[in-house]
Amino acid sequence: MTEQSLHRRRFLLGGAAVGAGALLTACTSNEAPAQNNAANVANAGSNSQPGTPVTIGFSAPAADHGWMAAITKNARAQAQKFSEVTLNATEGTNDVNQQISQVETLINAKVNVLVILPFDGKALTAVGQQAMDAGIQVINLDRVFDTPLAYRTWIGGDNYRMGVNAGNYIAQQMKAKNIASPVIGEVAGIDSLPLTQERSKGFKDALARQGFQVGPRVSADFTPESGEKQTSNLLQSAAKLDALWNHDDDQGVGVIAAINNANRKNFLMVGGAGSKNAMNLIKSDAEPLKATVLYSPSMASSAISLARLLGQGKGAGDFAEHEIPAEITTYSAVVTKENVDKYMDVGFDS
Repeated sequence: MTEQSLHRRRFLLGGAAVGAGALLTACTSNEAPAQNNAANVANAGSNSQPGTPVTIGFSAPAADHGWMAAITKNARAQAQKFSEVTLNATEGTNDVNQQISQVETLINAKVNVLVILPFDGKALTAVGQQAMDAGIQVINLDRVFDTPLAYRTWIGGDNYRMGVNAGNYIAQQMKAKNIASPVIGEVAGIDSLPLTQERSKGFKDALARQGFQVGPRVSADFTPESGEKQTSNLLQSAAKLDALWNHDDDQGVGVIAAINNANRKNFLMVGGAGSKNAMNLIKSDAEPLKATVLYSPSMASSAISLARLLGQGKGAGDFAEHEIPAEITTYSAVVTKENVDKYMDVGFDS
């Protein structure tokens, strides 16, 4: 996500696991005239029934990372839930030019709606706008295009809030333990990426509000190997550590390996994204990992549901508006031992 995406108006979902069901049948607490309520309930019911056939084109990067693999897996699984939906999915690629070519093929095939998670949002902006100009509505998934002219609806995660929620949880735990000046470490992702910068800024800001600060910090590249190497370096440089936030549960496999190899378990750790492996460790309560902050690939499921509704000219359940929102941001819930069972269904394989 870019700086632009942080300041635009967002429609917030109350949890990362919000998918088709919530959009189709979501309830509101606002009272309204009985006539309007009846119309909305009828709309919700009709949305859940098979409608006009819709062909959805889908394009995403290569499934070379647990989170990215889950994006494509979730998209395919969600499409199969709707008898009237045909999913035309391209082979994932990290080659920008190849992804552009694949999207152009979907445009030429005259799919009804496109769901695109671009490898590089800026680089694929033009082809997104090409689709929109051709009358094909585009769902821009997570990595945002440079202009809203390239998409009808954007849906994705909130990197800044992810860092904020990680920082708030750690600050709360430090205060509960009466640790006045904790040493708080950070294993970030790739520092050159805006998403890493936003996560780190949110983390720093949240800690600062509680009178704390980020201590030893390293940057990995979202792989277990880099997570293990960089965490080993961090642990060697930090004789004392009270808490550690790791941005990504895939690289967290290596982070935990480094912690175990160093026999350093006298601090708490928070993960990021929400893998099944992380959730199982949190549930067992046997490792330093006590929480993970969601950045869930369930957003791909919701993107397919949105594409179906757009293709059928429908709105979102019993919302008062007649149209699908222009922007939807999933929420970075904090998963702990107390609530982990609630979120297991959106965990992904790392």
